[in-house]
Amino acid sequence: MIRAYIADRKSWIALFVGSLLVTDLLLVLDKGLAISSVSIGYLNLLLLTIFVLFFIWRYRKETAYLQALNQLVHELQDDWQEGLPTSVFHQDQILTEMLQQIDGAYRNRMSRLREFVYAEQNDTAAWVHEVKAPLTAMKLIIDANRQEPLFRKIDAEWLRVHLLIDQQLYISRLPSLEADYVVEETDVVRWATEEVRQLMPWCLEKNIAVEIEGEKVEVVTDQKWCRFILRQLLTNAVKYSPAGGTVTLQAKSDETGNVSLTVTDEGPGIPAHEMPRIFDRGFTGNAGRIQHAATGLGLYLAKQTAGKIGVQLFGQSDGSSGTKMVMTFSTENDFDATRK
Repeated sequence: MIRAYIADRKSWIALFVGSLLVTDLLLVLDKGLAISSVSIGYLNLLLLTIFVLFFIWRYRKETAYLQALNQLVHELQDDWQEGLPTSVFHQDQILTEMLQQIDGAYRNRMSRLREFVYAEQNDTAAWVHEVKAPLTAMKLIIDANRQEPLFRKIDAEWLRVHLLIDQQLYISRLPSLEADYVVEETDVVRWATEEVRQLMPWCLEKNIAVEIEGEKVEVVTDQKWCRFILRQLLTNAVKYSPAGGTVTLQAKSDETGNVSLTVTDEGPGIPAHEMPRIFDRGFTGNAGRIQHAATGLGLYLAKQTAGKIGVQLFGQSDGSSGTKMVMTFSTENDFDATRK
């Protein structure tokens, strides 16, 4: 900061040096002043010492506010306004008032934005619940006529619509997930089986077999949001698996106590150059371009949700056939302390 201060005050320094040189020149040229060169040297040394001391004093006084402000920037918190340094000069006071006004305007804008997002989330949730009523009626009709081949076909299409609406509902809830988070001890295999059962009409339509490997495995997490993650993985696995293929779910616990749930399909696989982008919003890849129904939202939502609830999610593929999506539950969940 000293270099910047000197650069800002170079006109003052130039003025002082120029005044000192002019004074020395007058003392030398004026024959009426009998001053020796030694006295002139002492005078210059005295004036330079006074100027240096004055410069150091002003530097400390004028930069105290900026140094405190710079430290506040590096330790920025939500209540940063309370940590604003005391103004020393009028320009410091103007800067403080400007920062407070900017913060007030920003908070007002964020408040209006939150209200808008909250209203939009409520509207979406209300719309989803309204749509679920006719969907439920359709499901009752389908179940009553399940022996008809046509209705079995309609059941698979109904399931796709149901999954899309369900996904939209979770999208609206995702920003406020922390308010809808319940930690409990739950069996991975049990709720994985329930998710597979819900996708059965789609699996039957494509003649896809689903195998579940592993016995009862307990984890501490939020069951509802974990099921949502698995739903996205299963939907992708069924969508990209060939007719007559097999989707495998494997739940296991390693020697450290960490539990993993792996979803393996027999689809076309994911090329190596696409793997770093599979969790990006809207990314569909080559396989997604072939499957025109791909939106690029499923894995993105799964990753975002997993990050919020402390579940690790990653994919594996050799790029030629099959993809593995792995959910890993750590032995110590971040929210476990809240539950206890």
